[in-house]
Amino acid sequence: MKKVGNHNSFSKKLLFSLAMLLSLSLSSLAQDAAAPAAGAGDPAKGKAIFNTNCAACHKLDARATGPALRGVADKYDKEWIYKWVHNSADLIKSGDADAVKVFEEFGKVPMTPFPQLSNEDIDNILAFTSAPAEEAPAAAAAAVKGGEAQEGGISNNVILGVLAVVLAMLIAMLFFVKNVLNKIAKANGIEAPVAEKSLPLWKAFVKNQFLVLVSSIVMILVGMYFIYGYLMQIGVDQNYEPIQPIHYSHKIHAGDNKIECKYCHSSARVSKNAGIPSLNVCMNCHKSISEFQGDKDSTYVEYSKEFYTGEIQKLYDAVGWDKNTMSYTGKVKPVKWVRIHNLPDFVYFNHSQHVSVAGLECQKCHGKVETFEIMKQDQPLTMGWCVDCHRKTDVKMEGNAYYAKIHEELSKKYGVDKLTAAQMGGLECGKCHY
Repeated sequence: MKKVGNHNSFSKKLLFSLAMLLSLSLSSLAQDAAAPAAGAGDPAKGKAIFNTNCAACHKLDARATGPALRGVADKYDKEWIYKWVHNSADLIKSGDADAVKVFEEFGKVPMTPFPQLSNEDIDNILAFTSAPAEEAPAAAAAAVKGGEAQEGGISNNVILGVLAVVLAMLIAMLFFVKNVLNKIAKANGIEAPVAEKSLPLWKAFVKNQFLVLVSSIVMILVGMYFIYGYLMQIGVDQNYEPIQPIHYSHKIHAGDNKIECKYCHSSARVSKNAGIPSLNVCMNCHKSISEFQGDKDSTYVEYSKEFYTGEIQKLYDAVGWDKNTMSYTGKVKPVKWVRIHNLPDFVYFNHSQHVSVAGLECQKCHGKVETFEIMKQDQPLTMGWCVDCHRKTDVKMEGNAYYAKIHEELSKKYGVDKLTAAQMGGLECGKCHY
């Protein structure tokens, strides 16, 4: 019995040891499979390095300031790529045929040297550029506008139709019940109710002169109220959101990319009008950005990457830019922008007075434009809205010597420390009306 027990104990230990060895072997194999091969590089790290150092001049699948880099590891020897990235000028001076060819093909513009990038960093970049191109996401449908039914919802027309059918059924039931009651009454020799023998309702209403007078006054007042409300809305275009010939997303430019409003609308600082930015301002960046740089994790929600890239192509068509040769063709197509903020001709408004002198932010009047996918008129821009702002807004005196003398005199007159725009003359008719 002891021998059997010892044998069983030995067998269990042997099996346990084999299981442990098998487990360790599988774990080692899994780690080896998961880890990138030596010199192969990490595509995830490569993408980060590429976006930081390379994306300004290179794209993966299109020519830019420099060549497209998709599959560049298959075109050149890795040691040659190390030398080119670290200092392309030395490689060109050495007379290397490939280096001279690339240099001449791209306008003899030397590539910026990157001696700070290690060979491992370059391996990571090459791993990223060697990855196959991802399939472009399908274009997202535009947001449902107006009264159209959204997917999965019930149309308003269906609801109204059901209500109309129910109402018709109720009316039919009332007539049916009335006819049944009249037939029962006649069958039993019962006279019709007194209400049927009384005067019609409209004749009873006409005979009551007091009721007619009160009803007339109420109808006149209600009519005047609606007419006044309608007339006061003429020329008020709050939430006006027209479709522009080239889609421009303030959400991407002012929001995600933090572009200052006055970089594009520079005349707002010195002129009455904010102005329409020249397309050359757009080309300062878009010479090197021919396609949307975001991915599926970007903040855009209404449109696809292909849509935004197509709108950039519209910009190129407008200014006559050939993204393949990186040069202007001279063939231009003027863009007919749709004006959004449009004050009446008898109203004077000066952007520089509010932006430079008063120090107001653009969002004060135009809303949170950094969140607008499509630009709209955020505020009503009515006289009452402007007057209310002048009454509530204090004049900023910090670093503003423009109003120093008059502010000191008027603050003593009104007995206050800070004047509002209204107290500084912001309610005078001649300030805003010719």
